[in-house]
Amino acid sequence: GTVLTSASEPDPLCRIRIPTEADGGYEHILARIHGLVEQMGEVTGTRPECIGFGTPGVLDPRTQNLKNSSTMCYNGRPLKRDLEERLGVTVVLANDANCFALSEASDGAAKGADSVFGVIVGTGTGSGIIIGGRLHEGPNLIAGEWGHVPLPWPDDDERPGPSCYCGKRGCIETFLSGPGLSRDFKTATGQELKAHEVAELAFTGDAAAEACMVRYERRMAKSLAMVISILD
Repeated sequence: GTVLTSASEPDPLCRIRIPTEADGGYEHILARIHGLVEQMGEVTGTRPECIGFGTPGVLDPRTQNLKNSSTMCYNGRPLKRDLEERLGVTVVLANDANCFALSEASDGAAKGADSVFGVIVGTGTGSGIIIGGRLHEGPNLIAGEWGHVPLPWPDDDERPGPSCYCGKRGCIETFLSGPGLSRDFKTATGQELKAHEVAELAFTGDAAAEACMVRYERRMAKSLAMVISILD
């Protein structure tokens, strides 16, 4: 969480990071967010009137429930309404990848570019698309969900890929994400490691971890090549 003095001032009054502990479920995440907001208020001596949240997924414009979230316990839940009731303030929700891409296009690494594809890879795989300085969301607010198209397949031994929470198989997100990297390493070695541990192990010269990272990098290149062909 971050508190700024104004939208134009980049230096924060307060920045606190806590794990949301998503495995605890929806109500647990709400409680963690509530605790974070209270903690930030104590540190800064302020009380917010409005809070902006970057979140995986988007609010369905028809139902106002969240959809397309890699934090699956959010899906089908009225996250905006529940946060407002819990926190007692107005809440504005936006897709986290869209926020990131718009920020980079405005005054970051992509400043001045006419078209921007901002990649975000973590628990899930997403993006934000900026054309002519404006966010492109699409009528269903899911533009940029490249994580839920199939990975381009030149390698027959890799088909059809793992099942995805969206109901399909072989989605890019099942490979190009933290859990995807961990799954690939476990399939190859039988060892359970987190994604950053696999990467760290590869740097030590471990052959299995290095091979896993090479697969990951090849899959990333194939997937981004597809996006570049679409966006030029």
